[in-house]
Amino acid sequence: MEKNKIVVANLKMNMSFGQIKTYIDKIRTIETKRVVFCPSSLYIPYFLGYNYGVGIQQISNKIEGAYTGQISSKQAGSMGLVLTLIGHSECRTYLKESDDLINEKVKAALENKLNVILCIGETKEQREMLKTSYILKKQIISALNGLSKQGLKHVYIAYEPVWAIGTNKIPSNRDIEDTIRYIKKIVEKHFDFNNIPVLYGGSINSKNIEELNEIENCSGFLVGGSSLKVKELFKIIEVALKE
Repeated sequence: MEKNKIVVANLKMNMSFGQIKTYIDKIRTIETKRVVFCPSSLYIPYFLGYNYGVGIQQISNKIEGAYTGQISSKQAGSMGLVLTLIGHSECRTYLKESDDLINEKVKAALENKLNVILCIGETKEQREMLKTSYILKKQIISALNGLSKQGLKHVYIAYEPVWAIGTNKIPSNRDIEDTIRYIKKIVEKHFDFNNIPVLYGGSINSKNIEELNEIENCSGFLVGGSSLKVKELFKIIEVALKE
């Protein structure tokens, strides 16, 4: 079993300001940087100053300038944020983020000393057409194109099968292990970089975390809906981070 796993809580576009204040009161007891919260950018300042990590859900590919509504990696890094999500399926789908744009965002983040969680995953249709390997390979190679080995040291890959997000349907442990092994081999073959850390994400909850935590080659979890329920999240953290 992997040691030093991390748990990343993607709160997405949820909770009002009052709810956020209540939420922070409940999580402020967390005493490890191996737990990272990614709230809506509007609320990031309220999460700072505690002993957990704080990341950002989305960054621009631009460093600064006249880009109304966007947030740069330079700005995020200057606040002391530790990581950014890039390439989440919701951004690929709803914001039409291309592979080239995702690559630009990865480079911008690393340039400004942000760790990157690169999200990849196949849709239900792609899985049924036996295209999972092709899709993952394409997403990985395009996103990491041009990165140095030093840059790759600051990248996690999060495998999130799109069909599993919020559906309570997840692959078997064996399927996840095989996919993580495949992801690592792709990075090793095309970038000469060994053992890149890979997280799993998609319908993680307190009921399945014990089983998921048995996956041998998994470096942690990217948690979506369950991160909004503090008791659920605490159970996931307790199981995932136990040595």
